[in-house]
Amino acid sequence: GINCSLGPEEIFPLIEEMRKWTDKPLIVKPNAGLPDPATGGYDMDAAEFGRQMAKFPELGVSILGGCCGTTPDFIAALAALPDANEDVRPVRKRGVCSASHMTDFGGVRVIGERINPTGKKRFQQALRERDFNYIMERAIEQQDAGADILDINVGLPGIDEAEMMTAVVKAVQSVVSLPLQIDSSDPAAIEAGLRACSGRAIVNSVNAEQDKLDTILPIVKKYGAAVVGLTMDKSGIPQTAQARFDMAEKIMREAMKHGIPKEDVLIDCLTLTISAQQEQAVETLKAVRMVHEKLGLHCVLGVSNISFGLPERNNITTNFLTQAMWCGLDLPIINPNLKPIMDTVVSYRALSGEDVGCEAYIERFANVEEEPKSGTAPKEMNIADAVLKGLKQETADLTEKLLETMSELDVINQKLIPALDLVGDKYEKQKIFLPQLINAANAACAGFDLIKLRIAKRGGESVSKGKIIMATVEGDIHDIGKNIVRVVLENYGYQVIDLGRDVPIQKVVDTAIAEDVKLVGLSALMTTTVDSMRRTIEALRASGHDCKVMVGGAVLTADYAEEIGADYYTKDAKASVDVAKEVLG
Repeated sequence: GINCSLGPEEIFPLIEEMRKWTDKPLIVKPNAGLPDPATGGYDMDAAEFGRQMAKFPELGVSILGGCCGTTPDFIAALAALPDANEDVRPVRKRGVCSASHMTDFGGVRVIGERINPTGKKRFQQALRERDFNYIMERAIEQQDAGADILDINVGLPGIDEAEMMTAVVKAVQSVVSLPLQIDSSDPAAIEAGLRACSGRAIVNSVNAEQDKLDTILPIVKKYGAAVVGLTMDKSGIPQTAQARFDMAEKIMREAMKHGIPKEDVLIDCLTLTISAQQEQAVETLKAVRMVHEKLGLHCVLGVSNISFGLPERNNITTNFLTQAMWCGLDLPIINPNLKPIMDTVVSYRALSGEDVGCEAYIERFANVEEEPKSGTAPKEMNIADAVLKGLKQETADLTEKLLETMSELDVINQKLIPALDLVGDKYEKQKIFLPQLINAANAACAGFDLIKLRIAKRGGESVSKGKIIMATVEGDIHDIGKNIVRVVLENYGYQVIDLGRDVPIQKVVDTAIAEDVKLVGLSALMTTTVDSMRRTIEALRASGHDCKVMVGGAVLTADYAEEIGADYYTKDAKASVDVAKEVLG
């Protein structure tokens, strides 16, 4: 079923994309257009409703219905539509997703390997000290470098792996949009990671041991995940490609017995270092080709293992990676921060035809600047970068550093506010979305809090840019939108007096007068409570208090905002900031 506030021009492409991912029945059940907040009536009749719904059967929607504002006449209009479902043959894709991003299993998809404590003392320290900011930085680096999926491994002696997996998954998904691979041998940690994960993940991993299969596969099935199968058992890693193939086939069949589709079974034929077992490189490549061609499964490999213990490792790693991709490796686990490795992936995609028109290759290499000289320090992160990426600790650290040479107000006006303006511009252009907007606002808050603390310690005046009242009107208990606006306004330096939800009219008036507030923000979600908004505005006007009123909420329109006497209609948090700047500066 689809339940969202979208018009036909927005919903049609969404359904077309969904059809690539599933052959399950789709249900569309819209309102009769938008309600008029003043009358509660809807702006669409049955004939127009039927006309707009006519496209959905052509897209493969199985069931049509009507929600708010529809009548039996509307349903009769749907019943009269021709049934085009028999002619629809959706293209089915498989893959994984986060809350906002899909990565399909088609072509080479890079799994970033850097969120893993193995051999990384600094990462181990971060886990023990619960330094999630450091871990989030590693996630952002990999996303920026071109990773398609992030592997999450928190296995470390002496910690509660299940609890840590939950915390790290939530931290990582707060700053990046990539799907995740939950990497653990502990069933409790795997299940904890899957429960915390927003979207559909990969489980890494099971092997061919029957007890492992019987333990892990039910968890994979329960959470609808994909799974990596390692071609090994209690006796270790087989020395021949055929033996590894046989284990891959066993894992596939066991997964299918548990109701896991074949398309969700990913096989890791395992990479052994050539410095110790040189002949095994060829066996691994043979096994990958056999699994890919004979079983039709997707293949995973931890590629960097191949060069362990050798000098100039990138020479070996990139060569092996290229050969493995030609054999059928489509999910390499690599460090995307290493430019030669990612250059190899991008070049392969162009040669294989996956990169149509070589567009990604050209974009990566057409205007390559001269490589920095050895020893040249990388570009330091500035405060705008930290805010945009939602990194609280970096924002606080950079704010503290700036305060060594700048005044508090200069840091706010010249650094923090411009950073938030950049975030707002990207949000308006839909280059970032609501979760990133909120994370950026919270990161900026770390800078503002540091400044406020510094001023308070020396007894200085507040840096607040002015007071704003926020309230969900009487009779309405929905406050998610109001809360989002509050967070963003606070991090632009405004003092928000949040009166909460279902706020009595007189409380809004009394607070505005007592606190001498010059801007009041009112929110309503239900059509039945917008009249409370009108009466609150009337009470503010009747009190004689000099203030401006901005209103927002899903049921409001600019025309109705004007009709009820509001000074401003704000469609989102960014618009509220624009109003605050206009009224309060």
